[in-house]
Amino acid sequence: MSDQACSIQNCKAKVYAPAGTGALCKEHFLNFVAWRRKRGLQMFQKYAAMTMEERDTIMAEWAKTVRIDEASAPPGAKR
Repeated sequence: MSDQACSIQNCKAKVYAPAGTGALCKEHFLNFVAWRRKRGLQMFQKYAAMTMEERDTIMAEWAKTVRIDEASAPPGAKR
């Protein structure tokens, strides 16, 4: 899994953690976790009990909120 790139379009950073059946770099993973928390404690806890297909749906919903210019910036770059 370490030789894969982040699942977000145009992001070339190395994989840090799983997100559904895909994987995200560290920066996008932390953004994804923060996004889930903002949606409420119930959503944050519910995610742990979801199947991979359900997680893919949630991840796809979040991915729509990531701007393409954010995804193309190198990891650690100031925005």
